[in-house]
Amino acid sequence: MSSGQQARAQAAAITPSGQAADHERAPADRVRALFDGHPLSPGQRRIAQYLVDHLTEAAFLSITELAERAGVSQPSVTRFASALGFSGYPALRDVLQPIALSAVAGTPDSPEQARRNELQAAVDAEIENLRTVRQLLADTDQVLDIGRELARSVPLTVLGLRISVSLAEYFAYAARRIHPDVRLITGGGSVASDALLQARAAGGSWVLAFAMPRHAKETLAALRVARGAGLRIALITDRTLGPLVDEADVALTAGTGSRLVFDSYAAPGVLSAALLQAMADADPERTQARLESYEQAADQHDFFL
Repeated sequence: MSSGQQARAQAAAITPSGQAADHERAPADRVRALFDGHPLSPGQRRIAQYLVDHLTEAAFLSITELAERAGVSQPSVTRFASALGFSGYPALRDVLQPIALSAVAGTPDSPEQARRNELQAAVDAEIENLRTVRQLLADTDQVLDIGRELARSVPLTVLGLRISVSLAEYFAYAARRIHPDVRLITGGGSVASDALLQARAAGGSWVLAFAMPRHAKETLAALRVARGAGLRIALITDRTLGPLVDEADVALTAGTGSRLVFDSYAAPGVLSAALLQAMADADPERTQARLESYEQAADQHDFFL
């Protein structure tokens, strides 16, 4: 079955016993279900949000009209439909129109209620991502083993490009309190290549890389440089398959929240904190000594309120 057919099947599916049938769900929820699980750019999410907010009208617009209303280009609408697995915008519209007609037959929520539901749905999706990480952490040996390897790598390189920079910066900031040499890479190209080669020459053995959607080609290039230099790679990403995962020695998956205009990263953040804990547990004496030294320096220089 093609991905477009799968999307149509999802829109008309009969749910298991005990759950509401799809036709009994709110029309807006049925539209959102078409977007779930698809990494969308900010522009594509603008289109998705317009469809949710103006379903009864938007489902009958031409591609030109929808692009104009959503404030994007016509090619953006075509790419949006393709990202959802449809052959084009007309195929997507064929699925949206019956949902829109069902909304006309019912009593739609107020715009204020729809917005509250959308924000709550985003939180609910993140809760599911956290549940998945909780299941991953049930195997404590795996996380502890990775933490020990990262703790032993001196220097330890942390890589995060483009949208993944914030996660890499958080991890590096915290890791420097318990690790003697943490090197952060947030720029791609030759800058990343030089830093990786230098880390290997200095005795480093591991790189911890973050790769969140949309996945940057620069990240893949950097991982290949790291592997070519003899560095091992631990990867935190949202996917279980793909070229990035193929380059990693260890891949830990944590889903991103994708229901709002920009992604949210509750699950990758918790997974990062768990790895930091594992690094701390790998050498408790060194951890304690370094934390005490940090606290003394902070008190001496009056870092905090």
